[in-house]
Amino acid sequence: MISNAMNAEPPISRPPLPRTPPDALGPPIREQVIIDDRTFVIDRPSDSDKLLNHPAIHAAFAADEYLPYWADLWPAARMLAKAILREPWTDHAARFDALTALEIGCGLGLPGIAAMAAGLRVTFSDYDATALKYAADNARANGFFNFDTLQFDWRYPPPGIQFPVLLASDLIYEVRNIAPLVGLIQEAMHPDGMCLLTDQDRVPSHVLRDRLAAEGLPYTTQVMRAGEPGGRRVKGTLYRIRKR
Repeated sequence: MISNAMNAEPPISRPPLPRTPPDALGPPIREQVIIDDRTFVIDRPSDSDKLLNHPAIHAAFAADEYLPYWADLWPAARMLAKAILREPWTDHAARFDALTALEIGCGLGLPGIAAMAAGLRVTFSDYDATALKYAADNARANGFFNFDTLQFDWRYPPPGIQFPVLLASDLIYEVRNIAPLVGLIQEAMHPDGMCLLTDQDRVPSHVLRDRLAAEGLPYTTQVMRAGEPGGRRVKGTLYRIRKR
């Protein structure tokens, strides 16, 4: 007789969730970020350009091809923050008891902070525990405390999570990210919910559009632009994704 234990499926091998070590980052520097008529403060690592030389980063890349892109404030995050502040949230709030948002791959947390400024409760989520600490500290630095944090891998999302609003910025820089990201949107977005996703029109964006269409997720697009004051402005796209 073959036992049930022998018939059981082997456990899925998953890479450990990373925590970028503080000594790889350098001291934080504070930046004022102006979005329309709002000003936020964002602390970010001062040595993000040196991260790739750290042994812990080498080990994380060897384990799962992971690189801590979260340590920079990308233009797509500014685009998403702008879209969030311009969104008519009162129209959405009428359909839900509480308007809550999940920021996927939150990094430094600017879009989630903009969402709290607009009255939403936010769950910051990221693959890297250190990113979550930066996002939480940045939220508190701007006077917001109505948030939670959640560390997880997009490929293996926690069961049962569902939010009226999903927020995501600059996550499709590699084609391999798109299938798990769209799967997460399918699973974590409430049937009447909405996902706001911004991208800097990176090369894999056509794969995202094809995947959304294949999964039956209708979306609209809107041209966005953002950049540092006095610096280079970047063109991108806002995707407004729904289930129906």
